[in-house]
Amino acid sequence: MTRGLIVFAREPIPGRVKTRLAASIGDVAAATLYGAMLREVLETAHRLEDVAVHLFWDCEEGALPRVAESFCCRSHRQSAGDLGERMAAAFDQLYAEGYTSCCIIGSDAPDLPPSYIQDAFQLLESAVAQVIFGPCSDGGYYLLGMKASHPELFSGIPWSTGSVLERSREAAITAGLTVALLPEWQDIDTLADFQAFQKRTQEKGTKP
Repeated sequence: MTRGLIVFAREPIPGRVKTRLAASIGDVAAATLYGAMLREVLETAHRLEDVAVHLFWDCEEGALPRVAESFCCRSHRQSAGDLGERMAAAFDQLYAEGYTSCCIIGSDAPDLPPSYIQDAFQLLESAVAQVIFGPCSDGGYYLLGMKASHPELFSGIPWSTGSVLERSREAAITAGLTVALLPEWQDIDTLADFQAFQKRTQEKGTKP
């Protein structure tokens, strides 16, 4: 198997996840919701054909066996450093294990269509582009796909801002890399995001 999918996640502990959403619904409810979102993301990931799923946890070292067993997935602990450094290290680990096409997603888009992830791998393998981004409506990205390490995509990026995608895309182009974009999707960070997710789910349920 040559396709590796990295899923970045946090241990669903009240007060440590979805803090912006928790400001509206409370820490416990936000943590419960986050755990449900993560399970949905992993269920989607495991339905993908010919894709090995690797879950990278932002958690205390002693918690890794517990969360790995609970979520039934090959689990690793994220490396030290900022978000860019941690993502770069995860990609490097999968390349070192022999994967030739790698994508990373988060755990904030439980209804992300699996076809988007499959399309990312196909674009990489057909040499349409060297870097694939899945744009979020808030200016970030829900997916990044590559066939080789490109550390310049993880350095000097203003993480957790509305210019993450723009700056990352600029870095790729400056490095001479070809870039392709997937359709835009919306992750869940705020109460408004969650309400939009509920609306999408309801509309999907009412369609014949």
